Amino acid sequence: MTAQPHDFVPGETPLPEKNLRAIRAALTIPQDREAFDAGLKAVLDEVRVSLDLGALNAFVHRWWISACDSVRDPEGRRQMHERAAHVLAGGPRSEGKPWRQILAASRLDA
Repeated sequence: MTAQPHDFVPGETPLPEKNLRAIRAALTIPQDREAFDAGLKAVLDEVRVSLDLGALNAFVHRWWISACDSVRDPEGRRQMHERAAHVLAGGPRSEGKPWRQILAASRLDA
């Protein structure tokens, strides 16, 4: 099973194509673009050594999901990076529902 962008409603902003150029263009948050660029360099180095495109395909898929999220909710992406920076700087984490509980509830709604 692969992850797919959820809550896509036709007629809203179209999702980016699943290629490197479109994915990078859809990443509106600087931290996402920086991580994408660094990750792309690393995965291309890996592919040069291994001659296995599987790592590149996985990279494209993971970043396409992030690009879809960025297109649908750029403010949410910005807030996510803000919260992550806050926690990494030693700030308190806000406690919410565990992911397993959120996923279980979403499966019940489906």
